[in-house]
Amino acid sequence: MDEGRPEKESDKERRHGNLVLLVFFVIIVGISVWLVNALLDARHADECLTAGQRNCSPIEVPPR
Repeated sequence: MDEGRPEKESDKERRHGNLVLLVFFVIIVGISVWLVNALLDARHADECLTAGQRNCSPIEVPPR
């Protein structure tokens, strides 16, 4: 009757919205963990090369 008021959100819509937000945050956290690990690996390789060491990034060869 009152067209100015928005309809009340149902429980199903609220659960759906919460699920979408949860998936979004899990993806953001996963990307963040991956990025931190990549930066740590790059830092380790940079420190190894700066120290003048060899074999900083070994190549794994499968056994014969």
